[in-house]
Parts: sequence; C-alpha cells; structure tokens
Amino acid sequence: MKLGILTSGNLGLDTLEKIIPHNEIGFVLTDSKSDGIINLCRERDIPCFKGNPRNGKGFEFIKDISVDVIASINYLFLIESDIIHHSTQFTFNIHGSLLPKYRGRTPHVWAIINNEKVTGITAHLIDEGCDTGDVISQIAVQIEESDTGNDLLNKYKLEYYNLVKDVLDKAMSGKLVLTKQNNNFATYFGKRTPDDGEIDWNWQKERIRNWVRAQADPYPGAFTYLKGTKVIIDRVEEVDNGFNFEIENGTVLKSFPEIIVKTSNGALEIKDLREAIKVEDGDKFTRL
Repeated sequence: MKLGILTSGNLGLDTLEKIIPHNEIGFVLTDSKSDGIINLCRERDIPCFKGNPRNGKGFEFIKDISVDVIASINYLFLIESDIIHHSTQFTFNIHGSLLPKYRGRTPHVWAIINNEKVTGITAHLIDEGCDTGDVISQIAVQIEESDTGNDLLNKYKLEYYNLVKDVLDKAMSGKLVLTKQNNNFATYFGKRTPDDGEIDWNWQKERIRNWVRAQADPYPGAFTYLKGTKVIIDRVEEVDNGFNFEIENGTVLKSFPEIIVKTSNGALEIKDLREAIKVEDGDKFTRL
C-alpha cells in the first residue's frame, strides 16, 4: 500500500518514523518549520512539499504521484478537495478527541479546561466539513488530575502510530468499517492563541486550576496581571485557607511562604510561576 502523508511537528515526526519501515511513502506534505520531518524526507529520498498547500500549491506537487491512501497526522493546515480526492482509496485524518466531541482546534487543551476525565484520538475520513467525516477507529486516553496539555499530547504520541496501523491493517484486509458521526452529540471548540490564556479570578477554583494546567509550560501559559505586570502561572493547587466572601477575587490572602489567592468558591496556592515576582499580602491579581 502506497501512502501520502500530511504531517507536522514532533508528533508527526515520531509517527512518520514508525510508518516508513512498513510502508511505501509516495510523498510528504509538511510546514516550513518542521525541520525534523524535512530532514527525514531528505535522508530517505521522499518527495516533500514544505508550506501552505492551499490554492492548488500542494496538489501541483503531488498530482503525478499516485497513492492508495493519504493520512493526515497532526498536520498544520486544512486541505482542499483536490488533495482529499487524490488518493485512489481514501483520505483520513487523526484527530485529538473522541469525535464527534471536540471538533476543531487544540481539542486536548479544551478537554482539560472542561474537566474531562477521558479523551482520545479518532481516525476519520476527511470530507469538506470540519472533523465531520465517518469514523474509522478510536483509542480512548485517560486524563489524570495532574495532566497538563503537554502531558496529554505525550500520551497521544504513544498511540498515534497504533491508530494509523489499525486503519491500514483494516484497509489491507478488507475489514474497514465506517461509522457516521452523530451530529446531535457533536461539540466544536475554536483555535486558541497565547492571548486567550488570561485567567478570570471570578471563575471557580476548579476551572482556574484546569485552565492553568491545560496551558502549562512548554505551552504559552495561563496569565494574569499584578500591578500592571504580566504574570504567567504554570501550576496551582486547591487549598483549604479560609476567607471573607466580601474580599475581591484575585486577592492575595497570604504571600509567604506560599502565595494563596482567593477565588469565587475557595482558595488556590500558586505553585509554579514562569518568573519570580514580589508579592505582598493584600495584593490583587487582575485582568488587564
């Protein structure tokens, strides 16, 4: 079975390295910053397109390279119908949620923010919609209490190749079964940017904790402001400190030896700061 691979980043590189020994690769499409993938293709003499494939640029590169299946694995770009329909059998994507839940971007981050206990990865056909194609196979992944967004992505990394292999094995044996997604259960979450990480101290403590761990280092981070200075927080934990409900949320109840901050329904201890700051009792973390 000859494959075309659309992939980006370290997760894509790891999966591609596992695919190559067992399959013929007709081409790879990646982004211009995925140096590891670009170098691997150069070493293995695999035709590699670098950059945005839209407006016919990617298709122009692959149009004369026939492949049975195209697999999109952590690919940075949406693809158009010319590439979708280029494979002779089918084109599929690995999405970082248990579809139809969490269609859209960075689903693993949203799953932590929303206090999910289980998420996973889904292999699905690519159609003209956003993560709406028929489901081929899924693998569930547990979200532990301390998991960060990066931790969850590393769990995905252990399973991505297993899911790709499952799809290809089923295709080669004629046992591929497609399941329509039930749109009544679909949820959609949009793209996140670093500016979306601001903490609202009026939230309940559980949401703030999830918000922080979902975006912890090496991600851009959840942030707040102290006296006009941006403060990035990588870990908080719930604590039992008492408080007067009339105190404003975001107020520092205790500054030494721990930093304890009031929220709407309890207190949080700030465990990890991206940079050291001077904090005093009564200071207030705010939104800009």
